[in-house]
Amino acid sequence: MIGPLLPEGLGEATGGVFYLHGSDEYQKEAVARALVDAHLDPATADFNYDLIRGTEVTVETLASVLGTPPMMGEWRAVLIRDTQALASSPRARSLLLRVAKTPPPGLALILLCTVPERSSARFYRDLARAARSVEFQTPSLNDLPAWLMDWSRTTFRRELAEDAARGLAQAVGANVAVLAQEMEKLSTLTNEGEDITIEVVRSAGTRLPRQDRWQWFDLVGQRRFKNALAGLVVLLEHGETGVGLTIGLATHLLRLGIVVDGGPKALEAVLPGNQRWLARRYASQARGWTVGSIETAIHGLLKVDRMLKASPVSDSHFLESWLLEQAAVEAEAA
Repeated sequence: MIGPLLPEGLGEATGGVFYLHGSDEYQKEAVARALVDAHLDPATADFNYDLIRGTEVTVETLASVLGTPPMMGEWRAVLIRDTQALASSPRARSLLLRVAKTPPPGLALILLCTVPERSSARFYRDLARAARSVEFQTPSLNDLPAWLMDWSRTTFRRELAEDAARGLAQAVGANVAVLAQEMEKLSTLTNEGEDITIEVVRSAGTRLPRQDRWQWFDLVGQRRFKNALAGLVVLLEHGETGVGLTIGLATHLLRLGIVVDGGPKALEAVLPGNQRWLARRYASQARGWTVGSIETAIHGLLKVDRMLKASPVSDSHFLESWLLEQAAVEAEAA
């Protein structure tokens, strides 16, 4: 198995407190394992590693473990899962923050935490400031291909071609654990530094769809509405939903609107760093749109979204109607 590179926010594995939080459990666990392995000498690992669950440990036991020095090695690694379970104890909070601010010599403390939704507890903010903190968020479906390309480069040391990323994202979805299994398989079929192409993905046995949602968004962006009508049927047969496609298409059109109004640089300024290269594609599509046509199209999608959520009519009906309206406007302009 190819181990993950440590994220930029963690720097070198040189002890101290590492606070790994966010909704992506797979990436948190993978980086935690990498940090433990980076600090422990296999010959003395049995003496210098403790795994603790925040749901089960007492403050007294926790304090004792964190205060124990390394034995016959340079580092002692302590991994705490379910750190959020300790947030309700003032004594546990005080202990963790004190250790984060002034770590004992020879200690590498790795905290895995899933902050409760809508929590505004100060403890998590203080911990993020005091420790070396990295947030791992599950990638959104709309931005999944670009995320996959970046992840392949940083974690698997392979360049993942865009069409391969799109096909894999459409076939698997945003389940990072399953995507990791697929990427491990693809990595065995290529050497480090080689590209993972769409042909490599096919040779691995991945069932690729005839149409993916991002190709479909591009068809609409290029104002090829009749082609988009045909592609819509394929996407819905593949398991896409009308609501999901509507939300993704609205995002695509909003980005086009930014380019129409302010140029590619304006879009680059709001895109995540690993997606700024997409601004060139939006720029080529934006030539066929005006601010007015973007506004009309988005208002139409808002109506589609409301009708999809309120009507028993099939998902295809309302999106087909929207595409036909756009095609009619295109024909009239021509």
